[in-house]
Amino acid sequence: MSTFQDLGLNDELLQGITDLGFEKPSEVQEKAIPILLNEETDLVALAQTGTGKTAAFGFPMLQKIDVNSRTTQGLILSPTRELCLQIANEMKAYGKYCKGLNVVAIYGGSSITDQAREVKRGAQIIVATPGRMKDMINRKLVDITKIQYSVLDEADEMLNMGFKEDITDILSGTPEDKNTWLFSATMPKEVARIAKKFMLDPKEITVGHKNESTSNVTHEYYLVNARDRYQALKRLADANPDIFSVIFCRTKRDTQKVAENLIEDGYSAGALHGDLSQNQRDIVMKQFRTRQIQMLVATDVAARGIDVDDITHVINYQLSDEVETYTHRSGRTGRAGKTGVSMVIVSKSEIRRLKSIERIINKKFELKEIPNGMEICEVQLMSLANKIHNTEINHEIDKYLEDINGLFEETTKEELIKKFFSVEFTRFFNYYQKAKNLNVTASSNDRESGRSSNSNDTRYFINVGEKDGFDWMKLKDFLKEILELGRDDVFKVDVKDSFSFFNTEKEHQEKILAFFTDYKHEGRFVNVEVSENRGGGGRSRGGRRRDGGNDRRRGGSDRPRGERRSSGRRNDSGGDSRRSERRSSEGSSRRSESRDKSEFKTTHSRPRRSRR
Repeated sequence: MSTFQDLGLNDELLQGITDLGFEKPSEVQEKAIPILLNEETDLVALAQTGTGKTAAFGFPMLQKIDVNSRTTQGLILSPTRELCLQIANEMKAYGKYCKGLNVVAIYGGSSITDQAREVKRGAQIIVATPGRMKDMINRKLVDITKIQYSVLDEADEMLNMGFKEDITDILSGTPEDKNTWLFSATMPKEVARIAKKFMLDPKEITVGHKNESTSNVTHEYYLVNARDRYQALKRLADANPDIFSVIFCRTKRDTQKVAENLIEDGYSAGALHGDLSQNQRDIVMKQFRTRQIQMLVATDVAARGIDVDDITHVINYQLSDEVETYTHRSGRTGRAGKTGVSMVIVSKSEIRRLKSIERIINKKFELKEIPNGMEICEVQLMSLANKIHNTEINHEIDKYLEDINGLFEETTKEELIKKFFSVEFTRFFNYYQKAKNLNVTASSNDRESGRSSNSNDTRYFINVGEKDGFDWMKLKDFLKEILELGRDDVFKVDVKDSFSFFNTEKEHQEKILAFFTDYKHEGRFVNVEVSENRGGGGRSRGGRRRDGGNDRRRGGSDRPRGERRSSGRRNDSGGDSRRSERRSSEGSSRRSESRDKSEFKTTHSRPRRSRR
């Protein structure tokens, strides 16, 4: 491996590198820096999170710009506020000996007037989020018509967050002869289209294989029932006493709920999501970096700015809708040459998605079991013993030894040790001694095809479909939200043209039928009934029918009990006789009672436990 001196960097940058403690360039830096320094070219670089991409484009940009000019020459676009600030701070650190350098961060959640003032003072490099950057361009608060270098950092994530139009508008207002450097962890089609539109014969470098996860991370999955997901999370935390982790959830609501539950149960946890103010996010990240928070629960978007090298575990509490997102998640650990573990908590319905991720990242997931209670007790006991063994003696305690010795004068060494460790051991033993086994056995059919039907499933007919704007994922989220079920409690969703089918476990049947007794969606009554065929049909992903439009004929075998075969069409106003009966006063009473119960329901109480 070459040194930074070999890459052709000037003395000012080398001095900054020495101060930062960098010794040797990473693979992406070794490949990208010579190209960007010696050639005026566009570049596409694929490398995982944590491989040093900021320095790979940062050093060449700093060396090429004219610090004596007040013209904006470099523009770096990044997906989130946190990542924007992180890049700006790193660029300032790299160029600390470049006299006259002014790097300005532009992002939402902060005063646009103050940011415009900083730019006006003469910013050679602007680091920005696409939304705020477009806003400032529209207000004519920034001029990027003379930039020479543009960088799209985490390009896949920016497009995944819906910034395609903003990026297109921003780059359209820049010179055609500029150099564009695109850095990304994955290369979906949307990123390739951006590269084709705004880049001319770009050089390409890849660290590892496309979309492949870093070799420093091991990948594990734990198979549990959906209702046991949170209990599984707690056991994984207890089985790893020194865990320093990021826990990923799909939504802001789930992120906040999981963090609150962990705090309530005595864990040092915090939440990071888009509903927090910038000040709140800064506080949470400061606590995480200083390890006041041991478990950070985050959404995918909020986690883009996490730059912490010592994360031991990434826990996928819920898998993302986008398969490629897993690459970004697992990249939070195993950074800076260290090893890490990526854990995935899944139910049977998610096995198929896990297989898709394996193909994308070119890695195999190892099936592991959630530890039982006694295994956790042993781990915690030995962890405490090792900490005590390695603790340095504080001799300020000497003046109290006489009283302490008097207290234990008749206690043997063995009894003293037992008493001491029982303080911690008893707490875990009492909590876990009757704990159930959370592991679920996956059959070969489950591993290949996802969740299979069984006698504990109920299949339902619902009179909404593609015409109502639903595909399988939207319908699943809709049902989860209104019924207050877990995402994995609704499965085998099959969306047709004007009706659909879905499954839940039988324990939810009474609640679901009661809820839809007299329920309206957008002014229309929604009818849900138990279907005769519990397993008929697969998902119709993206709202596409797979049988050439014969959904009604195919749906005959999957027809709910009591449905008249002669009645092929349903009145949108819900005017059939059965629905009229459901709008009776008796039905309304049941519906109101159901809603009252859901509003005042209580959660299952958990034993509160303190943690060191």
